[in-house]
Amino acid sequence: MSGADNQIFIDTNILVYASVTASPYHKVALKSLTDLYNTGAELWISRQVIREYLATLTRPQKFSQQIAISTLSKHIKYFETIFNIAEEGPQITKNLIALIELIPIGGSQIHDANIVATMQFYDIKHLLTHNESDFLRFEQIITILPLFRP
Repeated sequence: MSGADNQIFIDTNILVYASVTASPYHKVALKSLTDLYNTGAELWISRQVIREYLATLTRPQKFSQQIAISTLSKHIKYFETIFNIAEEGPQITKNLIALIELIPIGGSQIHDANIVATMQFYDIKHLLTHNESDFLRFEQIITILPLFRP
């Protein structure tokens, strides 16, 4: 991969699985991130992903209890050292509005659309996610990299 092909946006679920050893997808998520990092890929997350990560892990999951804020704070500080952080601004909101005018969605799907709007702004073409079905409606705009690749 080179240039924009080398940039990969990491969905929240990948970070959650990679961070929680009790997750059934822990090993594959951690290996995916490690492999991408080791190949020199430019890995991106956004402030939205950080908020979703905190919202997810501050409540019990099927595979773990809630995680202490002190631990999660350390995770976020670490993420800020290894990932590029996409900051949000007015252009991302414009991209979001354009997307939802083009592709009819609503409710919690807006969060996914905002990730795509952020990717558009930063010219990131690839998304690593375990929730491929959430992003299929955007596949003319982004390339979905599923956690479990055939």
